[in-house]
Amino acid sequence: MTNKCCFTTLLLLLSLSVAGREYHVSTSGSDVAPGTATAPLRTINCAAQRALPGDTVTVHGGTYREWVNPLYGGLDDARRILYRAAEGETVELKGSEPVTEWKRAKDGTWTATLPNSFFAGHNPFAQEIQGDWFTGLGRVHHTAEVYLNDVSLYEVESKDIVTRRDTLIRSRRDPDGSSLKWYALVGDETTTITADFGNSDPRKERVEVTVRPTCFYPTREGINYLTLRGFRISQAATQWAAPTAEQIGMVATHWSKGWIIENCVISNSRCNGISLGKQASTGHNLWSLRQFDGATEYIEVTFNALRKGWDRENIGSHIIRNNEISHCEQTGICGSMGGSFSEIYGNHIHDIWVKTQFNGAEISGIKLHAAIDAYIHHNRIHTSQKGIWMDWMAQGSRISCNLFYNNLETDILYEVAHGPFVCDNNIMLSERALWDESQGGAYIHNFFGGYLLPISQTRYTPYQLNHSTQVKGLAPINCGDNRFFNNIFLSRQDNFEYGPGVYEKMPQPSFVEDNIVCENPKVSIEEREGKVYFSFTPTEAIPQGKPVDSHRLGITRLSNYPFEAADGSALHFEQDYLGKPRSASTPRIGPFENTSSKEILVWE
Repeated sequence: MTNKCCFTTLLLLLSLSVAGREYHVSTSGSDVAPGTATAPLRTINCAAQRALPGDTVTVHGGTYREWVNPLYGGLDDARRILYRAAEGETVELKGSEPVTEWKRAKDGTWTATLPNSFFAGHNPFAQEIQGDWFTGLGRVHHTAEVYLNDVSLYEVESKDIVTRRDTLIRSRRDPDGSSLKWYALVGDETTTITADFGNSDPRKERVEVTVRPTCFYPTREGINYLTLRGFRISQAATQWAAPTAEQIGMVATHWSKGWIIENCVISNSRCNGISLGKQASTGHNLWSLRQFDGATEYIEVTFNALRKGWDRENIGSHIIRNNEISHCEQTGICGSMGGSFSEIYGNHIHDIWVKTQFNGAEISGIKLHAAIDAYIHHNRIHTSQKGIWMDWMAQGSRISCNLFYNNLETDILYEVAHGPFVCDNNIMLSERALWDESQGGAYIHNFFGGYLLPISQTRYTPYQLNHSTQVKGLAPINCGDNRFFNNIFLSRQDNFEYGPGVYEKMPQPSFVEDNIVCENPKVSIEEREGKVYFSFTPTEAIPQGKPVDSHRLGITRLSNYPFEAADGSALHFEQDYLGKPRSASTPRIGPFENTSSKEILVWE
C-alpha cells in the first residue's frame, strides 16, 4: 500500500513538473507577492528570475518600464518558458521613462534637467553609437532618443541648432522637413536636454526618453527555448550591432537556441528591433579596434564561434513570426551566426532607417550573417534601406513568397554566399530588385520589378559542409553559377539593364530558361485598410514554363552540393505565392499560377 501511494505521488509530481507553474504580473502587484492571479508580481523581471522550464509568465495590461533579464531557459520544445501578454490585454514593455518637468525658454524651446541617477548607471545621452562598419556622417550620435507621443525627435550636434527653430531636418520619414529636435549636455551630476516640440506643450503631452539599452535580453548565454508572445515592445537605447560584435537588440536571444518570438509589435529602437546575434567573447568590434582587413576579422570571428559551440545542436533554430517591426534605424531583425537554422515568417517589417541621420554597412529590414539553412518566407518588407540582406555564408537558405516594395537600395542582397541557396516566388517591386555578390543561387518563379546588379568579389570567404556550420573551404566570388527559371522580369525605359542578360558578363555561366522580360507593363501596389493589392497588366501573355525541382537545379559548382530543403529532402515548387497548387507539367511563369485577375490580394 505504501509503495502504491509513493508511486501515485511521484506521478503527480511529474505531471505538475510538465504542466509547470503560472506566474501573474500586474502593474498593481508586488514583487514580494507569490505571483498568483490574486496576488500578482509587479515586474516581469521578477517573474523572469523565478520561472523554470515548463512555466508560464502571464503579464496583464499596462506599461512596464524595465529590462527583462531571464535567469533560466527551457529544456526543449515541450518544456519551454512562455512569456505572454494576457488574452485581450495590451502590455507595453518600454526601455524609456517619462519626463514631465519641462521649462520653456524665451526662444520657444524647452529644457529638462535630470539627475544622472535617473539613468541607473547607463546614460544613453553619454553613450556614443559606434562599432564596426558604422558611419556617423561627420558627427557624433548617441544611443538616446526623445519621444513625443511615440514619435522620435532628431538629435542635433549643438544647442544652437535646436534654438534655431526654423532649421528643418529632412529625411525619408519627414521629406518636407521637421523642426522637432533635441540636444543633450551631460555633466558630472546632471543631464540637460534642450528640445523643440513644435507647437506641442511637453507638460501636457507624453514625452519619454530612453534609459535602457534593451528590453528583453538575458545577460547569460544559452538561455534556450523561450517564447515571447503578444507584447508591444519599444523605445530602447540599442547600440549598433556589427557582425563582429555582441549584438543586442530591443529583444535579443544572446547565443541561444529555440526561441519563439510571435505576435509582438516592436518599434522605435535606436538601432535594432530583434537580434538573433552573437555574443562578445568571439569578438567585439575587432575591425574598429585593430583596423585590419575586415574579411579576415570576420573569418577569425567565424572560427572563434565554431570553437564556442556554434552548431545546430546549440545555437539558432529560432522562430520569428507574425510580428510588426518598425521604426528602427539599423535593422528590424539582425543576427550574426545566431540566426542559423531559423524560420522567419509572417512579419510586417517597415520604416527601417527612415530618419537617415547615420549610415553603415549593416542596415536592412532583415540583416543576417551566416543564415545557414534559414527559411525566410511570407514577410512584407517595405520602406527600408534594403529589404533582406543575406551576408556571408547563406548556404542552404531559402527566401520565399515575400513581398518587397519601396526599399531604397535593393529588395534582396546576397553578399559572398557560395551556394546553394534558393530565392523563389517573391514579389520585388523596388527600383533594384536584386543585388548579387554571390554564386550558386536558384531564382525560381519570382517577379523582378526592378533591375539586377551582379558583382564579383576577390576576397576569400567561407563556405560550409552541407547543412552544417563547419567550414569546408574559402574562396572568392566569381559571380554566376545561378539558375533563373520561370521568372518574370520588368524592363523600364531608363539607363539600367533589366533581366538575366546582365549575367552574361559574369565570370561563371548561369542557367537561364523559361523566363519572360516584359517591356513597360502597368504595375502598381496599393495599401487599403490593412491589406495590400498588387496589379500587373502585362503587354503580352504570360507563358507556361517547365517544372522545377532539385534534380533540374543540379549541383553548385564550388560547394558541390545539391539544391535541397534543410532536412535534405528534394525541393518541389508545387505552390505559388498565394499557396495555390501549380500545374505539375506546365506551371505558369512568375509567382502566380492564375494571372487572370488584374488585382491580387498579396497581404492581409
